[in-house]
Amino acid sequence: MTVSTGDHPLQQLVLKIHSRCDLACDHCYVYEHADKSWKTRPVVIGEDTVRRTAARFAAYARDHGLSSVTVILHGGEPLLAGPARLRSICAEFSSALEGVAELELKIHTNGMQLSRRHLDVFREYGVLVSVSLDGDRAANDRHRLDRRYRSSYHRVLRAIDLLRTEEYRHLFGGLLCTVDVANDPVVVHDTLSALAPPRIDYLLPHSTWDTPPPRGASGSATPYADWLLAVFDRWTEQGRKVRVRTFDSVLSTLRGGPSLTEAMGLAPSDLAVVETDGSFEQVDSLKTAYDGAPATGYHVDHHTFEQVARHPGVQARQRGLLGLSETCRACPVVESCGGGLYAHRYSSEREFDNPSVFCADLRALVDGIAERITDRSLSPAVLDPAALRFARQELDRTLLAYANERLAGHPDWDATWLALLRLDADRTGAEHLNRVLSHPYLRAALRHAEAAHVTAARFARVAVAAAVHAHAPLRLAWEQPDRELHLPTLGTLTLPAPGRVAAEVSARGLDVRTEDGTRHTVGDQPSEVWRPLTVLKVAATEPLLIDDADPRRAVYPAPVTGPLDPDELAAFRERLRTAYELRAERGPEADDDRNALRVDAVTPLVAGAGVLLAVDGLGGLGVAVDVEPAAFVRELPRLGRRARLAALRATTDLHVPGNQAGRLLTEAVDGLGDVAYWGRGTPEGRRSLARAGRALAALDGLPDRDLTESGEVLAAELRAEWTTIAGQP
Repeated sequence: MTVSTGDHPLQQLVLKIHSRCDLACDHCYVYEHADKSWKTRPVVIGEDTVRRTAARFAAYARDHGLSSVTVILHGGEPLLAGPARLRSICAEFSSALEGVAELELKIHTNGMQLSRRHLDVFREYGVLVSVSLDGDRAANDRHRLDRRYRSSYHRVLRAIDLLRTEEYRHLFGGLLCTVDVANDPVVVHDTLSALAPPRIDYLLPHSTWDTPPPRGASGSATPYADWLLAVFDRWTEQGRKVRVRTFDSVLSTLRGGPSLTEAMGLAPSDLAVVETDGSFEQVDSLKTAYDGAPATGYHVDHHTFEQVARHPGVQARQRGLLGLSETCRACPVVESCGGGLYAHRYSSEREFDNPSVFCADLRALVDGIAERITDRSLSPAVLDPAALRFARQELDRTLLAYANERLAGHPDWDATWLALLRLDADRTGAEHLNRVLSHPYLRAALRHAEAAHVTAARFARVAVAAAVHAHAPLRLAWEQPDRELHLPTLGTLTLPAPGRVAAEVSARGLDVRTEDGTRHTVGDQPSEVWRPLTVLKVAATEPLLIDDADPRRAVYPAPVTGPLDPDELAAFRERLRTAYELRAERGPEADDDRNALRVDAVTPLVAGAGVLLAVDGLGGLGVAVDVEPAAFVRELPRLGRRARLAALRATTDLHVPGNQAGRLLTEAVDGLGDVAYWGRGTPEGRRSLARAGRALAALDGLPDRDLTESGEVLAAELRAEWTTIAGQP
């Protein structure tokens, strides 16, 4: 459960650069809702205000050590500021943040004024452009007319067509669509998706309990959920080719991932607003609550972003579960819904201590998506450890295929993908490709989208490593983003500088050439620039990889060490060797158990950290450099259970996502694992057994549809084990 204390740095700035608009949208929260502060603002933001805002934001980023920040150019209609003013603003923020944090610039526009002059500025500074469009012409013109009450539709399409041309396509950020339940959801989605945007945001119309949203003519108690679920079904039929942020966020949170939008989920808000007069405000959507709702009383001339971050209104949107109403805190889908958008909770009677005015719709949306994505069939993975390993390999391949869909067309990626396909077409190559892809820190990379050149470089190194293991000839070149060229499962080559590299695997081994023509030969033995990873061979177990160098290995609840020096590595190896010899004394049944821990890589943790699974539980094991071998062996049965449950959750559906069954299965598995750790006859063991029993009893009381067939099989297995242990003297 996500509980925030309200201390989250601000990483996004909405900069209001023009306070007027060339459309007269009747659903606009700036001009048509309760707050009327726009009438007193300057039309265009001043140069001094921009300069001071940029300086203060850069100072805040520096003080908080932020690696990246986002500035969103907004309005009114920001394009009305003109290309020259836009270039000046982009230049000011780029200069202020250079060497401080990576700057992502965005602009939200209705597109009416978009021209090549604007786009040339945006290309110069890498500004991503998101355009508002509510669907087909009938849907769009229901609300989005110009000041003379004429259609805006074809003018906006003309702007999107310009944005989709080859020279500007990389600047297309996506489409913003405000939902109107009077519009046909499938027609709206088909219209928007036909424009091939990288992302669509479906936005609920800004409403409060005092000014509730229109409910349409259907008579449904949840018309917005019905509308969005119709879009979800169409999106799924189309193969989910375009990202839809609301759906992506619900899918992420239902599977235990982060929220991807402030409108849903419990992630703390990290956004501040600066108006054209330099006033700091809270999030824009508050304008729909009451006149003056977004105001802070702060100004860039006199206040800092640090002070804004401490403002009670900003802190209120960072409190996670603690900031929600009692109704929301008790709701089973709160992790996905998050109480909805903060502004939508407002009523004059209870202010923001309410569920969202869209509460019923949000609940129906989350439940509807959860039911739609649940596979109720029995998975062999729940019965057979070998089937579970195969399912994990299939998941890795699926994620890799998704990466190819996203990155196809990037030259380095296309060459890498071809190399991976060639390896996979050979039996030995496929075996070793599976070996490298199963490395736990690569799994983490597959689950998190990175820049194209970073992903291409990472999986070029995967192809090289697999080719080395398979003794398969390979030539591959890529842009290496840093000096440390880490080959997963093999080791790290330190280059003179980042840049273009070319690798060749042949009968002689592996050669890597850099841009200056220097050739590095990589082998089993270390050198001044090559540090191989260590493999520990212990009788009766598969070779154990000790990885103290992977750049993505910090995935444990405790800090990892730096690369160990030779003496430290020898001592760590000896501890592990002794531990595995102790484990072997238990006999082969310890390895045959379906809950036996199967480790793909061990990473050294700082002293005192104990033995820990990677955060996702999939294949990585963190071990403190000072671990006692007996303590290591004692932890394995408990960690094996947790790892198996994590692997099952990653590869099959045990229950409908978001319901109580997931928590109860975790409690039962953890309880039985703790019994194995403490022993049945100890006080701790008896308490753990009782805790597992309560969880299993609660599982028995859930509705039949909460567990899938796979979940029922796992629950039955846990009940049988509990009964056996409970019957022991």
